[in-house]
Amino acid sequence: MAMLEVKSLSISFGGLRAVDDFNVVIEKGQLYGMIGPNGAGKTTVFNLLTGVYKPDTGKILLDGKDITGKRTIEINQAGIARTFQNIRLFKELSVLDNVKAGLHNHHTYSTLEGILRLPRYYRVEKEMDERAMELLKVFDLDGEYDYKASNLPYGKQRKLEIARALATDPKLLLLDEPAAGMNPNETAELMDTIRFVRDHFDMTILLIEHDMKLVSGICERLTVLNFGQVLTEGETAQVLNDSRVITAYLGE
Repeated sequence: MAMLEVKSLSISFGGLRAVDDFNVVIEKGQLYGMIGPNGAGKTTVFNLLTGVYKPDTGKILLDGKDITGKRTIEINQAGIARTFQNIRLFKELSVLDNVKAGLHNHHTYSTLEGILRLPRYYRVEKEMDERAMELLKVFDLDGEYDYKASNLPYGKQRKLEIARALATDPKLLLLDEPAAGMNPNETAELMDTIRFVRDHFDMTILLIEHDMKLVSGICERLTVLNFGQVLTEGETAQVLNDSRVITAYLGE
């Protein structure tokens, strides 16, 4: 059974077909890329997958479960987490507290337990602190756990956003242009990080990216979008050698 199966997904805005009959199948553990010119509909697909938008038509199956049209929080609880092209951290909170924000999906206590500081409150907080530190160690951020998120260098903010997404214990991780704004050294490190996340967490990953070095270096399969439609799909090397991709994407 595929981890993600999308069938005939479409949405229009003001009469403009932003995504038109989009289909994709992503197997468990796959590192899958989605590329295309600016405005091709890539982020709109992510917004459909995560419940930001509800599709006009089509179906989204996550690990065999129909999540079409569900609310964002329900989709996250079902197993999809994402990052954003423009990093969205709680910048005034600490690095540790940013990761703990993701853990609240699976570690809870009642409002009364929190207000009265009952034993369950301390137990759950301790569990979240320990799990958050484990995730921060994975990304070599444990030494900066008490920093404000806004005080981290740009590359480490990217890592923190991924760590927070992983704290929700997803089955599928969506990365929206994770290399945006990075220098070549940071991009190379990011490639290693993404591979590690896939292998260490047994994660299925779908990413949008414009950096062709990153795409060709880590993605096993690609879908190319153009004007909201799938232009081509297949193994990475084959897709990147397709003359239609060179014309539509590299010639933008």
